[in-house]
Amino acid sequence: MTDSSFSRRKFLTGTSAAAAGLMLTGAGSLAQKSQIRFQGGRSPWPISLDTSTIRPAQGIREKIRIAAEAGYDGIEPWEGELNEYEQNGGNLRELGLEIRDLGMDVPNIVALWNAIPPNREEWEQMQNDHRRRFRQASEVGAKYIQTVLTPAREWREYDLNWAAARFHDLLEMGINDYHVIPALNFLQFLPHNQRIGQAAAIALNADHPEAKIIPDTFHMYVGGSGWNGLKHIRGSFIAIFQINDVPPEPPREELEDSDRIYPGDGIFPLGDILRDLKDTGFDEFVSLQLFNPVYWEQDLLEVARTGLEKTLKVIENSGV
Repeated sequence: MTDSSFSRRKFLTGTSAAAAGLMLTGAGSLAQKSQIRFQGGRSPWPISLDTSTIRPAQGIREKIRIAAEAGYDGIEPWEGELNEYEQNGGNLRELGLEIRDLGMDVPNIVALWNAIPPNREEWEQMQNDHRRRFRQASEVGAKYIQTVLTPAREWREYDLNWAAARFHDLLEMGINDYHVIPALNFLQFLPHNQRIGQAAAIALNADHPEAKIIPDTFHMYVGGSGWNGLKHIRGSFIAIFQINDVPPEPPREELEDSDRIYPGDGIFPLGDILRDLKDTGFDEFVSLQLFNPVYWEQDLLEVARTGLEKTLKVIENSGV
């Protein structure tokens, strides 16, 4: 690793900064960092709004306005929204400044689609798309970009070593060329990457100091990961934590993204989950991610406010 590459990684990541603080000032600096609170002291984590929660809002700037007015600490745009903004003549660097002027950050962009195709030819064909998405994430000021291993393939047909090596390549490209860290999520409809352990295996085998995953409570439940795996992960291995809930019906096997509901309104043991998350040392954003068409028909500012309040309520009730 070159000195300049190390410097970039140190600049980008809180984990490297925390390690530097420990060497310079002792464990007290880490203890002090863990005491930082957000949302008027109600949460140990800043709270972000994934724009899917208010998807019908007209354009990314309207979604930014709603998130800021509702009181969020950050906003997670989707790649398609950034495309639309640029195609209409918008400047993403200026948009990023607007977001920061409103007191918010951009912790993550959704997403780096089809990030690791199954063969070299398709991988090479994706490079221009990868670089465009990295550039957009960088210009708007994102720290992470969610990495999605589509298309779906059976696990037994999936080359784990190939995926890990390509994820390493993505990390090198994103960090060294764009100052953006790709982070791997897992989705229930991807047999090769539907559980937290599968995503963790790819990220760990990438053998990169900044390899991270993005857990989502919905995908942890529907994909069959369960809740106990979170206890075995260090917080520095998690880029962002996406939160939501589901109702008692339909059964797990029939749930879809549209069934997501506000945290605390459903069956997830969010108190236990959030206590486990806190115990890992995780100190990045918790993000509300919903796709509920019932909410989309309501006043979207009120949806955003309700989502934030319900997220904070479950955090407070967890005692973290």
